[in-house]
Amino acid sequence: MALAPYLTLSIFTVFRFNLKIREFKMRITHRRFLSVLVFTLIFPFLTIAPALAGSIFLTGHDPDFHATIGGNAAGARNIINAAINFVNNVAFNPFAAVGKLLFVESKGAVPGGHTRGVNGIVASGYTNGVDFDHHDFTTLGGALDNLGSVYSAIVVASDFGGLLRQAELDILNARSADIISFLNAGGGLFAMAEGNSGAHLTPNGGWFGYLPFVATSTAFNQDESGIAVTAFGAGLGLTNGDVNGNFSHNIFLGDFGLNAVDIDRFGQILSVAGRGQVDEGGVNQGVIPEPATFILLGIGMAGASFLKRAKAI
Repeated sequence: MALAPYLTLSIFTVFRFNLKIREFKMRITHRRFLSVLVFTLIFPFLTIAPALAGSIFLTGHDPDFHATIGGNAAGARNIINAAINFVNNVAFNPFAAVGKLLFVESKGAVPGGHTRGVNGIVASGYTNGVDFDHHDFTTLGGALDNLGSVYSAIVVASDFGGLLRQAELDILNARSADIISFLNAGGGLFAMAEGNSGAHLTPNGGWFGYLPFVATSTAFNQDESGIAVTAFGAGLGLTNGDVNGNFSHNIFLGDFGLNAVDIDRFGQILSVAGRGQVDEGGVNQGVIPEPATFILLGIGMAGASFLKRAKAI
């Protein structure tokens, strides 16, 4: 009977020792859990970094003209803002935080029926020299050398009623490979109507030729009535009221792997937009997960690892 207290004390000591071991293991497990959580949250962003996607918005509207002239200036400005916000979105364009827009348009004389599209960009809330730089054929080549450093996105004026001339268009087309490389690094491109209407400023063609897959842009002048914004276009913040009330000047006979933004009353595509890797055949949008998807995935992976280790203790 005299041994009972010692035996009880020994059992209690062993019990406490086991508790301490288990507590120690749990601390290690929690540290491992935190390590796995951090790793699984960060790793997907590291692995997805090379798969950047260019942001593209092409339209048969000429909002650079109608932002200052026409029956629906507010709608035209909304198109410009929606397009620029899309191609210059800091969540997708890695250059947007530090770069300006490269605006391409002739600085020559203004023929009848046209206006300086740069005025429409300014009327939409952008400041020349601060938010964008205006380049014509005399300086455009050098400006394109600074894509991704000075410039985060290219904005191309319409050839009717803006002032995109053949000289600027030819330079853009000759630098197609550079523009595509810039897009595939995450840069942006917004281009307005091209088709040689009006004063015929682009008589040699090559419309949207800096994107070789846009081989089916067709001049088609029409008053804007009965045009409908698609669900994708609505997601960009556009409404039917924005895309009606002026005139448009070309349609697209395909979407080239992009998304239709608005459709005219004949069922033809007036604007396309999307994000993806670009090649001569079109745009491969693929699937670009949102950051929240990675967070949920990381928590799930870390939780599964924690439960597996906890069961092993």
